[in-house]
Amino acid sequence: MTGSISCLIVDDDPFIQNLLSDKLQQYFPDIVVLAQCNNGQDGIAKISELLPELVFLDVEMSDMTGFELLTQVDHINFKIIFITSYKHYAIKAIKFNALDYLLKPFDLGELKNAIKRFKESRRDSYNPLTTALTNIKSKYAKDQILILRTQEGGMQLALNEIIRVEGDRNYSYVHLIKNRRELVSKTLSAIEELLEDKGFFRCHKSHLVNRAHIVCEPKNLHINLSNQTTIPISRRKKEAFYEWYKTSDHD
Repeated sequence: MTGSISCLIVDDDPFIQNLLSDKLQQYFPDIVVLAQCNNGQDGIAKISELLPELVFLDVEMSDMTGFELLTQVDHINFKIIFITSYKHYAIKAIKFNALDYLLKPFDLGELKNAIKRFKESRRDSYNPLTTALTNIKSKYAKDQILILRTQEGGMQLALNEIIRVEGDRNYSYVHLIKNRRELVSKTLSAIEELLEDKGFFRCHKSHLVNRAHIVCEPKNLHINLSNQTTIPISRRKKEAFYEWYKTSDHD
Protein backbone atom coordinates (compact mmCIF):
# COMPACT_ATOMS: atom_id res chain seq x y z
CA MET A 1 0.00 0.00 0.00
CA THR A 2 1.43 3.36 -1.03
CA GLY A 3 2.14 5.57 1.97
CA SER A 4 1.35 2.77 4.40
CA ILE A 5 2.79 2.50 7.90
CA SER A 6 4.25 -0.85 8.93
CA CYS A 7 3.76 -2.01 12.50
CA LEU A 8 4.26 -4.96 14.84
CA ILE A 9 2.17 -6.03 17.82
CA VAL A 10 4.21 -7.60 20.63
CA ASP A 11 1.99 -8.82 23.48
CA ASP A 12 1.60 -12.16 25.21
CA ASP A 13 -2.20 -11.80 25.50
CA PRO A 14 -3.91 -13.15 22.34
CA PHE A 15 -7.07 -11.18 23.16
CA ILE A 16 -5.16 -7.87 23.19
CA GLN A 17 -3.31 -8.82 20.02
CA ASN A 18 -6.49 -9.58 18.12
CA LEU A 19 -8.40 -6.61 19.52
CA LEU A 20 -5.66 -4.21 18.47
CA SER A 21 -5.21 -5.82 15.06
CA ASP A 22 -8.96 -5.67 14.37
CA LYS A 23 -9.18 -1.99 15.42
CA LEU A 24 -6.24 -1.05 13.22
CA GLN A 25 -7.65 -2.90 10.23
CA GLN A 26 -11.10 -1.36 10.68
CA TYR A 27 -10.19 2.25 11.46
CA PHE A 28 -6.62 2.72 10.19
CA PRO A 29 -6.30 1.09 6.76
CA ASP A 30 -2.98 2.87 6.22
CA ILE A 31 -1.41 0.93 9.11
CA VAL A 32 -0.31 -2.56 8.08
CA VAL A 33 0.29 -5.17 10.80
CA LEU A 34 3.32 -7.15 9.63
CA ALA A 35 3.21 -9.68 12.46
CA GLN A 36 1.84 -10.42 15.92
CA CYS A 37 4.37 -11.67 18.47
CA ASN A 38 3.55 -13.67 21.60
CA ASN A 39 6.72 -12.91 23.57
CA GLY A 40 9.77 -10.70 23.75
CA GLN A 41 12.20 -13.02 21.98
CA ASP A 42 9.88 -13.32 19.00
CA GLY A 43 9.45 -9.55 19.05
CA ILE A 44 13.20 -8.95 18.90
CA ALA A 45 13.55 -11.33 15.94
CA LYS A 46 10.62 -9.82 14.04
CA ILE A 47 11.80 -6.24 14.61
CA SER A 48 15.19 -7.11 13.11
CA GLU A 49 13.63 -9.03 10.24
CA LEU A 50 10.70 -6.81 9.28
CA LEU A 51 11.96 -3.32 10.26
CA PRO A 52 8.60 -1.84 11.32
CA GLU A 53 8.02 1.89 11.67
CA LEU A 54 5.80 1.45 14.73
CA VAL A 55 5.75 -1.20 17.47
CA PHE A 56 2.90 -1.75 19.91
CA LEU A 57 4.76 -3.24 22.88
CA ASP A 58 3.47 -4.90 26.02
CA VAL A 59 5.21 -3.59 29.14
CA GLU A 60 5.21 -6.95 30.95
CA MET A 61 5.50 -10.24 29.06
CA SER A 62 6.15 -13.80 30.21
CA ASP A 63 9.84 -13.77 29.22
CA MET A 64 10.87 -10.12 29.60
CA THR A 65 9.65 -6.55 30.03
CA GLY A 66 9.16 -4.19 27.11
CA PHE A 67 12.14 -2.13 28.27
CA GLU A 68 14.34 -5.25 28.39
CA LEU A 69 13.29 -6.03 24.82
CA LEU A 70 14.34 -2.56 23.68
CA THR A 71 17.80 -2.91 25.21
CA GLN A 72 18.34 -6.03 23.09
CA VAL A 73 17.38 -4.46 19.75
CA ASP A 74 20.38 -3.47 17.64
CA HIS A 75 18.93 -0.40 15.94
CA ILE A 76 16.15 1.79 17.33
CA ASN A 77 14.68 3.20 14.12
CA PHE A 78 11.02 2.85 15.04
CA LYS A 79 8.53 4.49 17.41
CA ILE A 80 6.84 2.78 20.35
CA ILE A 81 3.35 2.76 21.79
CA PHE A 82 3.41 0.75 25.02
CA ILE A 83 0.47 -1.36 26.15
CA THR A 84 0.10 -1.57 29.92
CA SER A 85 -2.27 -1.92 32.84
CA TYR A 86 -3.39 1.12 34.81
CA LYS A 87 -1.48 0.29 38.00
CA HIS A 88 1.75 -0.91 36.44
CA TYR A 89 4.91 0.53 37.99
CA ALA A 90 6.38 1.26 34.53
CA ILE A 91 3.87 4.04 33.76
CA LYS A 92 6.05 6.57 35.60
CA ALA A 93 9.10 5.52 33.57
CA ILE A 94 7.07 5.77 30.37
CA LYS A 95 5.93 9.29 31.26
CA PHE A 96 9.42 10.36 32.41
CA ASN A 97 10.78 9.38 29.00
CA ALA A 98 7.90 11.05 27.09
CA LEU A 99 6.87 7.74 25.53
CA ASP A 100 3.31 6.94 24.51
CA TYR A 101 1.10 4.21 25.94
CA LEU A 102 -2.35 2.63 25.88
CA LEU A 103 -4.06 1.38 29.02
CA LYS A 104 -5.63 -2.08 28.96
CA PRO A 105 -8.39 -2.51 28.03
CA PHE A 106 -7.98 0.44 25.64
CA ASP A 107 -10.88 2.03 23.80
CA LEU A 108 -11.10 3.41 20.28
CA GLY A 109 -10.71 7.03 21.39
CA GLU A 110 -7.43 6.31 23.18
CA LEU A 111 -6.13 4.40 20.18
CA LYS A 112 -7.04 7.22 17.79
CA ASN A 113 -5.23 9.77 19.99
CA ALA A 114 -2.12 7.59 20.23
CA ILE A 115 -2.05 7.08 16.45
CA LYS A 116 -2.52 10.82 15.93
CA ARG A 117 0.44 11.60 18.20
CA PHE A 118 2.53 8.99 16.41
CA LYS A 119 1.76 10.45 12.98
CA GLU A 120 2.62 13.93 14.22
CA SER A 121 5.92 12.62 15.59
CA ARG A 122 6.88 11.21 12.17
CA ARG A 123 7.68 14.76 11.06
CA ASP A 124 10.17 15.00 13.91
CA SER A 125 13.51 13.22 13.52
CA TYR A 126 13.87 13.19 17.32
CA ASN A 127 13.13 9.79 18.87
CA PRO A 128 12.83 9.75 22.68
CA LEU A 129 13.55 6.02 22.71
CA THR A 130 17.28 6.63 22.35
CA THR A 131 17.39 8.81 25.45
CA ALA A 132 14.99 6.48 27.26
CA LEU A 133 17.37 3.56 26.84
CA THR A 134 20.25 5.67 28.18
CA ASN A 135 18.13 6.51 31.22
CA ILE A 136 17.28 2.86 31.81
CA LYS A 137 20.96 1.95 31.81
CA SER A 138 21.92 4.80 34.15
CA LYS A 139 22.89 3.59 37.60
CA TYR A 140 22.09 6.90 39.30
CA ALA A 141 19.00 9.08 38.86
CA LYS A 142 21.16 12.22 38.73
CA ASP A 143 22.65 10.97 35.46
CA GLN A 144 19.27 10.65 33.77
CA ILE A 145 17.65 12.98 31.24
CA LEU A 146 14.11 14.28 31.66
CA ILE A 147 12.26 14.39 28.33
CA LEU A 148 9.41 16.86 27.93
CA ARG A 149 7.28 17.19 24.84
CA THR A 150 7.01 20.67 23.36
CA GLN A 151 5.44 22.10 20.22
CA GLU A 152 8.91 22.09 18.67
CA GLY A 153 9.51 18.40 19.52
CA GLY A 154 11.32 16.98 22.53
CA MET A 155 13.15 18.98 25.20
CA GLN A 156 15.90 17.12 27.05
CA LEU A 157 16.92 18.33 30.51
CA ALA A 158 19.75 16.69 32.48
CA LEU A 159 18.55 16.12 36.04
CA ASN A 160 21.89 17.16 37.50
CA GLU A 161 21.53 20.55 35.79
CA ILE A 162 18.04 21.29 37.16
CA ILE A 163 18.32 23.46 40.27
CA ARG A 164 14.62 23.92 40.90
CA VAL A 165 11.25 24.08 39.18
CA GLU A 166 8.87 26.97 39.78
CA GLY A 167 5.14 26.58 39.12
CA ASP A 168 3.10 29.25 37.37
CA ARG A 169 -0.49 28.02 37.00
CA ASN A 170 -0.56 25.64 34.00
CA TYR A 171 3.12 26.22 33.21
CA SER A 172 6.42 25.72 34.98
CA TYR A 173 9.81 27.41 34.81
CA VAL A 174 12.73 25.00 35.00
CA HIS A 175 15.74 26.81 36.48
CA LEU A 176 19.03 25.33 35.29
CA ILE A 177 22.74 25.88 35.88
CA LYS A 178 24.51 28.72 34.05
CA ASN A 179 21.49 31.00 34.56
CA ARG A 180 19.37 29.14 32.03
CA ARG A 181 15.60 28.90 32.32
CA GLU A 182 13.06 26.92 30.30
CA LEU A 183 9.29 27.40 30.22
CA VAL A 184 7.34 24.15 29.86
CA SER A 185 3.61 23.58 29.46
CA LYS A 186 3.30 21.24 32.43
CA THR A 187 1.97 21.98 35.89
CA LEU A 188 4.31 21.78 38.85
CA SER A 189 2.28 18.82 40.12
CA ALA A 190 2.86 16.94 36.86
CA ILE A 191 6.62 17.54 37.04
CA GLU A 192 6.66 16.64 40.75
CA GLU A 193 5.12 13.26 39.86
CA LEU A 194 7.99 12.59 37.45
CA LEU A 195 10.80 13.75 39.74
CA GLU A 196 9.74 13.02 43.33
CA ASP A 197 11.73 9.75 43.46
CA LYS A 198 14.79 11.23 41.72
CA GLY A 199 16.16 13.53 44.40
CA PHE A 200 13.56 16.31 44.16
CA PHE A 201 11.14 17.58 46.81
CA ARG A 202 8.21 19.98 46.62
CA CYS A 203 8.99 22.24 49.56
CA HIS A 204 6.34 24.85 48.73
CA LYS A 205 3.21 25.09 46.58
CA SER A 206 5.28 26.92 43.95
CA HIS A 207 8.69 25.26 44.26
CA LEU A 208 10.25 21.87 43.55
CA VAL A 209 13.91 21.66 44.59
CA ASN A 210 16.82 19.40 43.59
CA ARG A 211 18.64 17.95 46.63
CA ALA A 212 21.95 18.07 44.75
CA HIS A 213 21.79 21.88 44.48
CA ILE A 214 21.09 22.66 48.14
CA VAL A 215 24.39 24.21 49.26
CA CYS A 216 24.04 24.21 53.05
CA GLU A 217 21.84 22.99 55.88
CA PRO A 218 18.42 24.64 55.41
CA LYS A 219 17.42 26.98 58.26
CA ASN A 220 14.49 29.20 59.20
CA LEU A 221 12.20 27.86 56.48
CA HIS A 222 14.58 28.86 53.69
CA ILE A 223 16.78 26.90 51.29
CA ASN A 224 19.97 28.29 49.75
CA LEU A 225 20.70 26.96 46.28
CA SER A 226 23.79 26.68 44.10
CA ASN A 227 22.72 29.59 41.86
CA GLN A 228 22.74 31.99 44.84
CA THR A 229 18.96 32.04 45.14
CA THR A 230 16.86 31.35 48.22
CA ILE A 231 13.47 29.68 48.16
CA PRO A 232 10.95 29.19 50.99
CA ILE A 233 9.81 26.05 52.76
CA SER A 234 6.12 26.16 53.59
CA ARG A 235 5.28 25.56 57.26
CA ARG A 236 3.10 22.57 56.46
CA LYS A 237 5.95 20.98 54.48
CA LYS A 238 8.66 21.73 57.07
CA GLU A 239 8.65 18.40 58.94
CA ALA A 240 8.46 16.27 55.78
CA PHE A 241 11.13 18.35 54.08
CA TYR A 242 13.68 18.02 56.90
CA GLU A 243 13.06 14.29 57.12
CA TRP A 244 13.61 13.99 53.35
CA TYR A 245 16.72 16.19 53.50
CA LYS A 246 18.34 14.07 56.21
CA THR A 247 17.62 10.73 54.58
CA SER A 248 17.91 11.49 50.86
CA ASP A 249 21.06 10.64 48.91
CA HIS A 250 22.93 13.66 47.61
CA ASP A 251 26.18 12.12 46.40
